[in-house]
Amino acid sequence: MVLALTHRSFAGRNNERLEFLGDAILNFVAGEALFERFPQAREGQLSRLRARLVKGETLAVLARGFGLGEYLRLGSGELKSGGFRRESILADALEALIGAIYLDAGMEAAKERVTAWLTSEIESLTLVDTNKDPKTRLQEFLQSRGCELPRYEVVDIQGEPHCRVFFVECEITLLNEKSRGQGVSRRIAEQVAAAAALIALGVENGHD
Repeated sequence: MVLALTHRSFAGRNNERLEFLGDAILNFVAGEALFERFPQAREGQLSRLRARLVKGETLAVLARGFGLGEYLRLGSGELKSGGFRRESILADALEALIGAIYLDAGMEAAKERVTAWLTSEIESLTLVDTNKDPKTRLQEFLQSRGCELPRYEVVDIQGEPHCRVFFVECEITLLNEKSRGQGVSRRIAEQVAAAAALIALGVENGHD
């Protein structure tokens, strides 16, 4: 696991090979999860959804959610420039961690971890406009009807620093009840809450 957290700026032996392995596992697990969740989806739709799941921004948000940056081994230059906060370094380290879990504990353990990390994000996805996230779709829907923008509020945070779960409520004027979402980061929880609001509004059903 130490090697998975070792950036190339720190030492000769670093996490790049593990990152390569973890990337392959991540793409497979994400692809399988999407294949099962969207049985009517076409190949192109599944590819776009998977690209959103495994992109650097999503992985970096997950990594920040459990404080991965605090454990990275970085060279002095990267430390001074704030490398532990850099999206690309965090995303690469998360992929390396997946590779290390696979080597240490096998495919089932790696799949279980990746699935747990991605569940909230996957649940926020629909086949409606796969190029836009739920928060964007909800905002555009409300704006098209002259409504106020949604208000998001973190109502609870549970778990240890390395595995926190954020609980968010989304309030919009068109619904009497607030929609709710949870995830390993505030951003993901907000996306889940926005997706729930779209379903409650009857705009999407989550599986079309």
